[in-house]
Amino acid sequence: MEKLSKIYIAGHKGLVGSAIMRILRAKGFENLLFATSSELDLRNQEATERFFNIQRPEYVFLAAARVGGIKANMSYPAQFAYDNLQIQNNVIHFSWKFGVKKLFFFGSNCIYPKDCRQPMQEGDLLTGAPEPTNEAYAVAKLAGIELCRAYRHQYGSNFITAIPASQFGPNDNFSSESSHLVPALIRRFHEARISGKEKVTLWGSGTPRRELMHVDDLAEASIFLMYHYNSPDVINIGVGRDFTIQEISDLIKRVVRYTDIIDWDTTKPDGIPRKLLDSSRINLLGWRPNVSLEEGLKQTYEWFVKNIR
Repeated sequence: MEKLSKIYIAGHKGLVGSAIMRILRAKGFENLLFATSSELDLRNQEATERFFNIQRPEYVFLAAARVGGIKANMSYPAQFAYDNLQIQNNVIHFSWKFGVKKLFFFGSNCIYPKDCRQPMQEGDLLTGAPEPTNEAYAVAKLAGIELCRAYRHQYGSNFITAIPASQFGPNDNFSSESSHLVPALIRRFHEARISGKEKVTLWGSGTPRRELMHVDDLAEASIFLMYHYNSPDVINIGVGRDFTIQEISDLIKRVVRYTDIIDWDTTKPDGIPRKLLDSSRINLLGWRPNVSLEEGLKQTYEWFVKNIR
């Protein structure tokens, strides 16, 4: 990519897309394409084709997706499957049709088998069934990975795919209904502290382990791979360390300055027991994360407080 290359960031309003746009601008890239979901519905084949035909991007970061935590995935599996299949099918197909030089597709660490060995290696994909609570989303993401491989095999398209660790950071989704672990905990503890609530009830046992990565690290890694990676095989992007959900909760409690009790509701599902990625391949290429978990959580909470409305 050159500084004046035409780069389309699909999903630029979301957590990952906004970070990619922010980092690209900081690096001096000026010719960035983006459209809100109200301006361009990527589920709509005709609208997506029209956009690619008119704009003719040279590079694409496909960060647009319907995402959410356990509750949202269990409540709306049809939407998670349909929306993600439609979005990725349209963007990948029209990237091929209109001559995109390189496309970056984001998978998810939840697509690995539920009982996968740890840390999870790229070759472990499709060796077992995914976690039932997010099966529809996982199957859609797996289909996107295979679609990128298929266009590379049949047409020689330079489409690459990566599987990142769970992300958090500025511009995250803090909705009480559809947020992931970190933004959900930040919001719960913040609201409990403000209201003087003496107990916060969290789903599960707190024993599952999660690998968390600041979204700026993911954005840096994605841009790095656009320059240094060209393979049909997926590649993991992680930080190499995980924590129990209880440890993460205690750390967020300290950051938010909530001092009361956490009550674990063990009647609710835990989700996947562990999701630690083996990131040795990207490390061998020369990339390493820079933002520590505590530093990233402090930045994220500061952003949340400033943008709470």
